Amino acid sequence: MDAADAAGQLRPHGSSQGGVRQYNERVVLQAIRQHGAMAGADLARLTRLTAQTVSMITKRLLDDGLLLKGEPVRGKVGQPSVPLALDAEGAYSIGIKVGRRSMDLLLLDFAGNVRERASLRYAFPDPDTLLPEIVQQVKAFRKALPPARRGRLQGIGIAAPLSLGGWHELLGVDPAVADKWNHVDLSERVERACGLPVHFVKDTAAACVAELVAGQGRSVRSFLYVFVDTFIGGGLVIDSHLRSGLHGNAGAVGSLALASQEAGADASPPQLLSVASLFNLEAFYREAGLDPTASQDERALQGAWRPHTERWLRQAGPAIGLAINNAACLLDLDGVIIDGSFGRGLQVAMLAQLEGDLGGYDWEGVVRPPLRAGSIGSDARALGGALLPLYANFAPDRDLFLKLER
Repeated sequence: MDAADAAGQLRPHGSSQGGVRQYNERVVLQAIRQHGAMAGADLARLTRLTAQTVSMITKRLLDDGLLLKGEPVRGKVGQPSVPLALDAEGAYSIGIKVGRRSMDLLLLDFAGNVRERASLRYAFPDPDTLLPEIVQQVKAFRKALPPARRGRLQGIGIAAPLSLGGWHELLGVDPAVADKWNHVDLSERVERACGLPVHFVKDTAAACVAELVAGQGRSVRSFLYVFVDTFIGGGLVIDSHLRSGLHGNAGAVGSLALASQEAGADASPPQLLSVASLFNLEAFYREAGLDPTASQDERALQGAWRPHTERWLRQAGPAIGLAINNAACLLDLDGVIIDGSFGRGLQVAMLAQLEGDLGGYDWEGVVRPPLRAGSIGSDARALGGALLPLYANFAPDRDLFLKLER
């Protein structure tokens, strides 16, 4: 596959026929978002629209404050070309990651830059105290925008586990607090309190969205995405579209069984999340009297933390390798992308561990998918959430994310 094909896997094509003005505008915006600033002639070639159609569209988008003109570029012959880029001030969105240990909020501009951020750590989220925090922070983000631009805030994307109150016994959480999440529609409450459209997506699927749009997913057509957090989870991309499944659980690698059910056994086989989550690594640290938050930074591979991290990798690697082997046999993947809310050093160590573990499988009859390092890290879930309102309002292929909404 040449570079143009690889870069254009998500590329929409426009239509020069009438009645599709908004669609063609979105096609042009998407082309610039994926490929960067470019002149009108390049846009016409990329989108397969006529030069006249592109000229009319870009004029409207410039007038609407969604595009900016760059400095003219002189070639060897002819008139200089003027590259067109997204106007970062053209629109904004807010992404909120609600996790079992922390909440992260991002204010994203139209060019994909993080303009503001906030975080809140807790032992476990209580919806009664979390909602006021969200409302207060959304107000602060709005206030941070120039008054004339506040109307360009498109909405909020919330990324959270589908079963936020689940596995409370493993986490040591008060069952009454965990049960509150079974009776709360967080999206509805945030929308009512903040007066903005709210989109919901599973947290690891949101991370996968971020990687698909802004990371390695641009050049990989079908991949399994694995995100290591308090609990390990993932997402599934087939033909450059995130697939959520009937119940939103496609790619839920954390629930994969690590063994077959034995006849007469009293207990179910353990799940992947029971050995390959950061929760397990943090437990090793606590047992040794070490700071458990080191799992999220470079201390994990330094000093007293290192032997415990290596012990965890020796347990987590084979378990994740089994999940990858099973997925590759079922789906014939182009690749597997590994990321998480850990330091980049631990990501490198995990990839090295997985390469060795995958090498121990018999791959006859199936192609072993290459491993890739995710490029976004701990921001992936909130970033993926923030992308939802922008794609809902400005992308031509809304089906990419619509199936993720409640």
